[in-house]
Amino acid sequence: MKREDITYPVVDLFAGPGGLGEGFSELHNSNNSRAFKTIVSIERDEFAHQTLMLRHFFKSYPRSLVPDDYYAYLEGQINKKELIQKNSHNWEHAKSTALKISLGEDTHDEVQQIICDRLKSSKKWALIGGPPCQAYSLVGRSRMMNNPEFEEDERHFLYKEYLKIIIDHRPPVFVMENVKGLLSAKVNGESVVDKIVEDLRSPRRAIEKNKNGLKYKLYSLSQSGEVVEDIEPKSFIVRAEEYGVPQARHRMFILGIRADIDVVPGTLEKSEPPSVEQIISSMPKIRSSISRRKDDYDEWKEALLCISETSWISSKKKEDVSVKKEIKSALATIRNTPMGNSSTRYRPPRVMKSWYFDNRLKVATCHEARSHMVSDLHRYLYASAHASALDISPKLRDFPEELLPAHKNVKDGCEGKMFSDRFRVQVKSRFSTTITSHISKDGHYFIHYDPSQCRSLTVREAARLQTFPDNYHFEGPRTSQYHQVGNAVPPYLAVQIAEVVKEVLDKMPGD
Repeated sequence: MKREDITYPVVDLFAGPGGLGEGFSELHNSNNSRAFKTIVSIERDEFAHQTLMLRHFFKSYPRSLVPDDYYAYLEGQINKKELIQKNSHNWEHAKSTALKISLGEDTHDEVQQIICDRLKSSKKWALIGGPPCQAYSLVGRSRMMNNPEFEEDERHFLYKEYLKIIIDHRPPVFVMENVKGLLSAKVNGESVVDKIVEDLRSPRRAIEKNKNGLKYKLYSLSQSGEVVEDIEPKSFIVRAEEYGVPQARHRMFILGIRADIDVVPGTLEKSEPPSVEQIISSMPKIRSSISRRKDDYDEWKEALLCISETSWISSKKKEDVSVKKEIKSALATIRNTPMGNSSTRYRPPRVMKSWYFDNRLKVATCHEARSHMVSDLHRYLYASAHASALDISPKLRDFPEELLPAHKNVKDGCEGKMFSDRFRVQVKSRFSTTITSHISKDGHYFIHYDPSQCRSLTVREAARLQTFPDNYHFEGPRTSQYHQVGNAVPPYLAVQIAEVVKEVLDKMPGD
């Protein structure tokens, strides 16, 4: 076998629903074998682990040999229990590689033994993943800044478990991912990112204090050359939209290569991202649901058509003409085109079909609209019409006064002091804003660009913008599905990272 056709083992920590691992598993060699095989993937969240295990089941088969039962499960023809019973051997494999473990002191010895058993004598392999990032995110910190327990949050220190695994197993290559907010995070007045970078360079010294002997050279994936002490940590930032991902997602990726390995990695190659419209316009049109009252099509239609009678829609302000034209067009569609609030009809996106499309897939899973209050439906209609007419999402100051929410900071928002973009449309002609875990709480920042649908993005639409293939199914309740999607690494970015890692392993001496 050619060296470039070897399949390398991967250990995936803090795996979430599997976005980073998915990218590594989708990289193929010249002989069409997989370049990487995940030997163990660890996640502690119950529903993310269920998603991970289902994906490991899917990946346990060659693509053409995935059983019809998998697709029957996605279509709702069989339940999970029946899927497992009919495919027990491969399900046991998935259980053995996708593990639900909370990394920490209590499980360290167990995890160490598992990794040793799976690696066997492998010298060329990769460690990937990153500690939970909520405590480092700008949003998370703003919410917790007055919480006295914030500085003691365990998520500040889970990277030390990552360090211990590096010490135990000395991976030739690792990829550690985290949020951009890490750059400005401090604990007890000390820069978190500076400490992490220092520790990753000398993991043994970080954990065992005065002991040395294990060193790593750190590299950026977006800039060439080793990142040494006098280079700003912001060089580790990767902007996903610069690499073909239809989303503005800026994350830190630290590539570490063991110091005794004389290989310099390449960097990611830039490419243009598709637009929101190109990625999600093929999804079946569905309407939003109505919360806090009876929900059916007629109720929804009447709740929106009554906008025609409001004072703001009949005003003569010149600057609103194009927006009102869009609103009236949307209302005509709403009046004449019945829509349900969910759909399983499947169609691939207009672009990147080879990445998303599965010709055996008959249904679009997780494409169900969440419920919105009638007052928010009116705001969503206005906001999406504004974006459609002017190609920009409106600020609070752009809304008619009658549509402004009764919040205490609305005045500040209208003046541009805070939360001025509380209602944000994903403009169809551009790549999306960052899909965050906050999408699980409300849809105000993720409004669909089509005024006639009048809703926030579905889980499947968010998953497409995160570049999950359409046959990637998310387990658990909808809130958890949104959370999983928002916290994941885009698989299309991950497969490009895998190419950089594979090149390093290919160039290493030895078999």
